[in-house]
Amino acid sequence: MTQATDETRLRALTPQVLAVLVSRGADFAAAEDATQDALLQALHTWPHDPPRDHKAWLITVAWHKFLDATRADTARRRREDRHDEQPTPGPTTSTDDTLQLYFLCAHPTLTPASAVALTLRAVGGLTTRQIAQAYLVPEATMAQRISRAKRTISDTRLDQPGDVATVLRTLYLVFNEGYSGDIDLAAEAIRLTRQLDTAIDHPEVDGLLALMLLHHARRPARTTPDGNLIPLARQDRARWDTTLITEGIHTLQRALAQDRLGEFQAQAAIAALHADAPTAADTDWRQIVEWYDELAGLTDNPVVRLNRAVAVGEAEGPRAGLAALGELDETLPRYTAVAAYLHERDGEVETAAKLYMEAAEKAPNLAERGHLTREAARLNGVLRGDVDA
Repeated sequence: MTQATDETRLRALTPQVLAVLVSRGADFAAAEDATQDALLQALHTWPHDPPRDHKAWLITVAWHKFLDATRADTARRRREDRHDEQPTPGPTTSTDDTLQLYFLCAHPTLTPASAVALTLRAVGGLTTRQIAQAYLVPEATMAQRISRAKRTISDTRLDQPGDVATVLRTLYLVFNEGYSGDIDLAAEAIRLTRQLDTAIDHPEVDGLLALMLLHHARRPARTTPDGNLIPLARQDRARWDTTLITEGIHTLQRALAQDRLGEFQAQAAIAALHADAPTAADTDWRQIVEWYDELAGLTDNPVVRLNRAVAVGEAEGPRAGLAALGELDETLPRYTAVAAYLHERDGEVETAAKLYMEAAEKAPNLAERGHLTREAARLNGVLRGDVDA
């Protein structure tokens, strides 16, 4: 067995081992320290003396290391005595324990950023350096963030059912970070959501997984080779991953069959309608508007209504879209970009060009700023009568 194989297997087993220690009463920070010590010993021992049951070996070694650390802390003698009464863990299934770990890492007392970092560290098995690189922050900064998160939940015991919605929001935050550094966070979020899907029967877990798969399927067509954004309507649909689309639609159907609609299922239904259209012109915008109405009834998120205005503009014409947009707060992120698009669709090229430039100045990132600036330049070219516009 190669070291690379060992490291891959260890990463998969890490959350299961950590979850068992936490479920047996170890506080999170101490459990993770013991687990990491066990992993290091495994990398040293397994190449020449592999165990028959890898998970059982790790649990046993990690538990002993936790007890050793507890005994070394004389101020925690009573706690040591309590843990000494626990049986040494052997082979075990830890599906429920791992599920609890998801809930612990996405605890409501944590900030979203801390919950994401801790989930990637504990459940995903990523190193602090890998997480820092993915989020483009110094390793010391990410280490502090993770340490604070551990302290926050150090005395938390999950004796009540966890909040699935909080876990799903955390995973969706990971997914939306996409790709940066050496870690593909979108792929990592899909992997973790698949893992969660095997541990819990919940339609919104299926809904989130379907949404991720359908969005991820369009990724190859989303940007030009030099990194410029390509709007959905202009994407080369031949580059979409049909295998992921098929899986996403199947997963969504499984969720909807339970008749317990949630916001991730509604979002996935919208994504499925886009994915199912052979061309942009074939998109069933009326159904998309209906799904946005369902989604608006499930969540009070104004961004949903902003996206609905675009869908209304496509289904009923740009004037109807502008009317729907006029009911919303102009300070909403991307409001001006939507207004520019709808005015362009209505033939108001000069107004649209100005709005695209305004939207570019408000863009949340360089990629969007570049796209909106190019849209403004394109329309200004039309106004000048340039042949290349």
